[in-house]
Amino acid sequence: MKLYFAPNSRAVRIAWLLEELGLDYEIERFTLGDKAMREPDYLDIHPMGRVPALEDGEIRIFESGAIVQYILAIYGHGQLQPPTGTPAFADYLQWLHYCEGMIMPPINSIVVETVLLPPERRTELNVKRATKLLNQMLMAVNKRLADRDYLAGEFSAADIMTGHSVIVAERLGADFSDKPNLPPYVERLKSRPALQKALAL
Repeated sequence: MKLYFAPNSRAVRIAWLLEELGLDYEIERFTLGDKAMREPDYLDIHPMGRVPALEDGEIRIFESGAIVQYILAIYGHGQLQPPTGTPAFADYLQWLHYCEGMIMPPINSIVVETVLLPPERRTELNVKRATKLLNQMLMAVNKRLADRDYLAGEFSAADIMTGHSVIVAERLGADFSDKPNLPPYVERLKSRPALQKALAL
């Protein structure tokens, strides 16, 4: 397998998963904003010129959640997800997808307004709205973790997806002061050797 990767991106999720499963893979490494990601050859792989993207033989797939589900379906052998048909599997699916539906949209807005746009085009009101929304989205994760270490029973790919988003939110300075379950959760995730390897790529 070949992973198209950039540090500090959703591609970290895929490297993390591959490391957790002990799978062999190669890296095509970019930096965010790399002009090579807008070249026609790469746009054939990811039409938006972003990361992650995965090649597995003749298969090409992008979107981090889809890649996670593909890898687990083909190579996971039941690892990192509860058995289908169990209540835990429904929880798993919810938290697997929660990050992209709820957490990442306000994070994206914050990054655009505080990093990507030049200062003269930034709108403070957009940042305030996105920050308020992000805190609301994180509150649900905090509540879920009130009586458990991970989102869906044992550590699973739901923690790779949504946990990664919580880590990104922390890095952006999200307010965890009223979310006491999030800091220890982040530390549990960061202590995993597979994530440490993915973050070092």
